[in-house]
Amino acid sequence: MAVTHRTGTASPAPAAPLGVVAAGSMAVPDVLAGLDSGRAGLTAAEAARRLRMLGPNAVRSHGARALPVLGRQLRSPLLILLAVTACASFFVGERSDAVIIGVILLASVGLGFVNEYRAEKAAEALHSSIRHRCVVLRGGQPRSADVTELVPGDVIELQLGEVVPADVRLLTTAGLECEESVLTGESVPAEKSAEAVPAGTSLAELSCCALMGTVVRAGSGTGVIVATGGQAEFGRIALGLSEHQPETEFQVGLRKFSMLLVQVAGVLTVAIFVINVVLHRPVIDALLFSLAIAVGISPQLLPAVVSTSLAAGSRQLARRKVLVKRLICIEDLGDIDVLFTDKTGTLTEGSLRFMRSTGRDGRPDDEPLRLGLLCNEAVVADDHAVGGNPLDIALWDSPAALGQQAALAGHQRLATLPFDHERRAVSVLVEDDAGRRTIITKGAPEGLLERCAEVPAAARAALDAEFAAGNRVVAVATRPAPAQSAITAADEHDLQLRGLLVFLDPPKATARGALDRLARLGITVKVLTGDNPTVAAKVCADLGLPAGRVATGADIDAAGALLGALLAQTTVFARVSPEHKARIVREQRRTGVDVAFLGDGVNDAIALHAADVGISVESATDVAKDAADVLLLEKDLNVLADGVMEGRRIFANTMKYVLMGTSSNFGNMFSAAGASLFLSFLPMLPSQILLNNLLYDS
Repeated sequence: MAVTHRTGTASPAPAAPLGVVAAGSMAVPDVLAGLDSGRAGLTAAEAARRLRMLGPNAVRSHGARALPVLGRQLRSPLLILLAVTACASFFVGERSDAVIIGVILLASVGLGFVNEYRAEKAAEALHSSIRHRCVVLRGGQPRSADVTELVPGDVIELQLGEVVPADVRLLTTAGLECEESVLTGESVPAEKSAEAVPAGTSLAELSCCALMGTVVRAGSGTGVIVATGGQAEFGRIALGLSEHQPETEFQVGLRKFSMLLVQVAGVLTVAIFVINVVLHRPVIDALLFSLAIAVGISPQLLPAVVSTSLAAGSRQLARRKVLVKRLICIEDLGDIDVLFTDKTGTLTEGSLRFMRSTGRDGRPDDEPLRLGLLCNEAVVADDHAVGGNPLDIALWDSPAALGQQAALAGHQRLATLPFDHERRAVSVLVEDDAGRRTIITKGAPEGLLERCAEVPAAARAALDAEFAAGNRVVAVATRPAPAQSAITAADEHDLQLRGLLVFLDPPKATARGALDRLARLGITVKVLTGDNPTVAAKVCADLGLPAGRVATGADIDAAGALLGALLAQTTVFARVSPEHKARIVREQRRTGVDVAFLGDGVNDAIALHAADVGISVESATDVAKDAADVLLLEKDLNVLADGVMEGRRIFANTMKYVLMGTSSNFGNMFSAAGASLFLSFLPMLPSQILLNNLLYDS
């Protein structure tokens, strides 16, 4: 537990934010004194007062801004062609034609602007419902709070997978590493400690600070916030930059199609003008007729139709609990051919429940439960877990844990080696009342059993039986450590297996129907999970998803260049690392299909970036939500199926207009152009052509 120094009592004015570089060179007591705070954090009243004075911890909200929306409407090549034609008509004296073209231009821009702005407002409302939260100490008690409520002086917990919400001076660390490439450009995670650095140390070398916008890649820690919002280093940079989103495949295709129409219109304009001049038609009439033919070929309302379809689609998707970060991503959502998804919470309930604790012989035994509670990363307040990974939370909040509280009181935790996705384990160094020190390690059975000196056959049989039943299992082992005061990964050897902790995560009732819907939509579903292969195969079999061959991370490494062949015959990939997931997604994309990835953990971020469409959920880790293109407000494959159907409907409606409008316009204009070669007069006046197209498109 943290020791209270000061409680941040109210003062006439809020403490000024410290620069993170300055705070890094100061001792922890000096930093806390400068912020009028303490290791117990601020009181709720003081935090609220500072929030009113300093404002929310936000760099930029997702706001609907009219001018950028209008600018996007005016960038269309087709609208530029209309504007050029209107100007040409005006300067040659054909004011009526200029007015008609102007009406077309205003109608297209106006419809597009109104619909996209409405969609932006809807997205603004939806973004406000997606929150990042963290554990903050208020008066010495941990509580979950929205990151926008954080103020300088708050003491927060940093956990694996979180995006650091503000500039933080670290107070304690346990194997903490942060990925800081967003600020420093370094791809290797930076190791962190609580020791002050020399004055003048550069931002990239502030080992005692965690910076806003960086990601906790390993370990955990606590720290005091020194700057928030636009005062943070990342905040200052972000406020000076404009957001630029890369084009999607649909946008690229639409732009290329528009440019093709403009090029065709240009060629036709020149050709028809030259032919009519050769036929001794009046030059002005020939010019206006050729321009009218060129404009008449293109579907003038294409930008407005696309904006209208996407805006309507975004409202429909919002009703179906799907948030698309950018409207244009709706089209990509409808193009999905292969969906890679995790298992927990998608195919299963995701509400882990602790079932039993068994000893080395497979019989009931409370000792592994007691050891598991000591080796636990859950953040606890009033004997209730308010943060941490789901397995630790389920263990701590289980009814069986209540009877172990007295046994835990006689132990003190001296050091922690946090969980990471390579070791797949967590270790702690504890000391009992008698002064005996012990290393307790808890983790995935396959890896942990390899580090044990001896594993009874009964333990392996019990483990296989639990896996065959589809249960999730965590192994617990110990080793005496009489002379140690710290632990590293090298200490996880010659362990003695103490038993197993068994958890239940039953299949989701709606999963079978959702899988059937996706199959009818032509989407192939494949599972990527860090769980045991037998457990994953059992869950898929219960849901009617043919497992085919079950491949592991070792199989992926061994496949090498033949990974494509392994993908073709495999539905379930188990015990895979984050790098394995991204590699699988990239290899599947090389086959020429559109790939989506659904994940919610820090280990899913790389694969979310690698997919054509990254999909996450509202309850995901911060880094997963930030990496995703689409957010589901409910982790259910039925919600995703609704989104795919809506995306396909919008795409179909857009393409219907493009094909119908373009083919009809081409036929009409080629007929008019051809007739002009044989008639002594123009078959249609420019104003008639343009008015006809406007009425037809509307």
